[in-house]
Amino acid sequence: MLVSPEEAIEASSTAYLQTMDSLRSEGKIDNNQSVAKRIKRITGRLITQAIEMHPETRHWKWNVKVIDDPEMVNAWCMAGGKMAIYTGLLNKVKPTDDEVAQVMGHEISHALANHIAEKMSVAMASQVGMSALSVVLSVTGYEYGGLAMTGAELAATTAMHLPNSRTAEEEADRIGIEIAARAGYNPDAAETLWQKMEKIGGNSTPEFLSTHPSPGNRQETLRELAPQMRHFYLEKKAHPIYPL
Repeated sequence: MLVSPEEAIEASSTAYLQTMDSLRSEGKIDNNQSVAKRIKRITGRLITQAIEMHPETRHWKWNVKVIDDPEMVNAWCMAGGKMAIYTGLLNKVKPTDDEVAQVMGHEISHALANHIAEKMSVAMASQVGMSALSVVLSVTGYEYGGLAMTGAELAATTAMHLPNSRTAEEEADRIGIEIAARAGYNPDAAETLWQKMEKIGGNSTPEFLSTHPSPGNRQETLRELAPQMRHFYLEKKAHPIYPL
């Protein structure tokens, strides 16, 4: 681990602001207010539960944006709760609210489990990974030329495009399905989400599947986890929404 959780949060915050400023200048942030409102409502309920389960995140500056890119099937969460979801995922996968909650709960879990700092460490340790940043960013379709970033901020951005380890994916699956269930979202949607994800690939692999490689038994594991989480989902209680 070359990057501490605190360093990951600081670097991610700067990288996120610069990334969003660039996209905003291109008119690619929260263009559809009804969609943005939907994502904030769902994610706000998840964040409330994440904070309850991990009180140390209460002081994170949580945020989520919808990026207008009809071809990009992806979502991510940087260290410190800086999130984004792409219109390509919403339009191609056509997820229900329960399935959106599984996507964002999974992403939040990567941040809670410190997986972002781990990937930043990999990026900073790998000259190949760092030199490939310009190629990765060009693939996303966005121009980042001229953005001044430190090595840590560069790694924070790069980490969003690096694949997660099998262990990290399994951990995020377990944490994410519980967060979503506690927030009042059906845990059975975890399995149907991944079924949909695997159907939309066609001739190319969606970005989400390349950065979130699927363990061979993922759907089976989620199917087994769902009954364990159902009592959280069935609890009759109000689900407060973290203000975003």
